Amino acid sequence: MKKGIIGKKVGMTQLFDEKGKIIPVTVIEAGPCPVVQKKTSENDGYESVQLGFEDMTSKHTNKPLKGHFEKAGVAAKKHLKEFRLDDCAALNVGDIIKADTFAVGDKVDVSGVSKGKGFAGTIKRYGNKSLKATHGTGPVAREAGSMGAISDPSRVFKGKGLPGHMGAENVTVQNLDVVKVDAENNLIVLRGAIPGPKGGVVVITDSVKA
Repeated sequence: MKKGIIGKKVGMTQLFDEKGKIIPVTVIEAGPCPVVQKKTSENDGYESVQLGFEDMTSKHTNKPLKGHFEKAGVAAKKHLKEFRLDDCAALNVGDIIKADTFAVGDKVDVSGVSKGKGFAGTIKRYGNKSLKATHGTGPVAREAGSMGAISDPSRVFKGKGLPGHMGAENVTVQNLDVVKVDAENNLIVLRGAIPGPKGGVVVITDSVKA
């Protein structure tokens, strides 16, 4: 991993390219993210940096975290995330990672928690087809359908799509283009949609498939 940063989803809007074509974009408030901790191969067996995002009052910080932030000389942060960057050796505790770590034209992956949809049936959750609403198929046309054979294997196979909690899970969207970077206001603008609601915390890294 070459680059990474923590951000917050601001919302979606649209931009126009040179030909006047509309580009749907998502605006992300990315950083500034100070380096709170640094791990080295000598001490920890691998190299990484821990980044923090979004200030938090000391009143809402527990004792272990207070000591963690005081040791780093960094203000308390709500969110912490470890990144195994290629240039970890060049970074030190207290260094600030800003939105300009990415540039226009970069390909990135964005990870976040998707919107929660609550309890959902198989039609909404997995796209199953409903039964006919007539000719004796009732009483419920939206039920899950057959659970499998009776005597063999006498069980429901793992992975069978059944009703349950939908959404509110970790989702990664890959290969999004960076359309615009505003370093002064800590904003990164990406083409397309990303997981989560407005205000949701996301992690931006360089694309693994680019």
